[in-house]
Amino acid sequence: MQSLAELQRSFATALLDPALPAPAGLVGPDGKPSSRRFAVYRNNVILGLTQTLKDSYPVVHRIVGSEFFLALARAYVVGDLPRSPMLFDYGAGLPNFIGRFEPASVLPYLADVARIERAWTEAYHAAEASPISVSEFAEIAPDRLPAITLVLHPSVRIVRSRFPALSIWQMNVDGGVPGPVDLTAGGENALVIRPEAGVEVRSIPNGSPEFIHALGSGRPVLAALKEAIAADPVFDLSANLSDLIQAGAVVSYGFAQELLRS
Repeated sequence: MQSLAELQRSFATALLDPALPAPAGLVGPDGKPSSRRFAVYRNNVILGLTQTLKDSYPVVHRIVGSEFFLALARAYVVGDLPRSPMLFDYGAGLPNFIGRFEPASVLPYLADVARIERAWTEAYHAAEASPISVSEFAEIAPDRLPAITLVLHPSVRIVRSRFPALSIWQMNVDGGVPGPVDLTAGGENALVIRPEAGVEVRSIPNGSPEFIHALGSGRPVLAALKEAIAADPVFDLSANLSDLIQAGAVVSYGFAQELLRS
């Protein structure tokens, strides 16, 4: 006799593979095997997860159309079941899957557009925090600035792309109007954040992703600046710090191990 774990594994495997029969021992109200009932349940599960992906990636859906998205989502679903009861957690792997999905290779920017959408979802559900104000940050003595460490808002996400993925996303979200895009014009970087009630998606310059990542890793401003300059020799520290504060991306600061604002 199969163990409960074995029964669960066989059920999950059959659930995602229409070529497999209904699991042994699965019966209907009449006590007889019920392949038809299982087929209906299997179809509903796949349709439900496909709809979840459509809700999470509306821009990708708009770009590729319903038929293509259905094929993409079905291919993804059969290899990635939900790992959490919270469906907003589902689909985190879709951007990387798009990068491997051969039919999507004609849209090389699509995976990065999906990464922006995923970052938006994660930012929306991130923990609450109160950003520091511009005036509060201005109180820091300039000579202490290189040694300062910044605590970033929990919602901060960065998406880098070698394509104009942010522009493409903006054209296709919230009733945007798609237009021609030069894919050879260079890449774009996006800062995704929810400082207050709504998620914001901002364009940030080269060097800023490295700068923000270093800050988020707990490195002081001077060390983060070196990372940024290595990526972009003309990185502007003053402008980038100002933009981060104004965006609500910083919630506290400190020196060494001493946190000066909680």
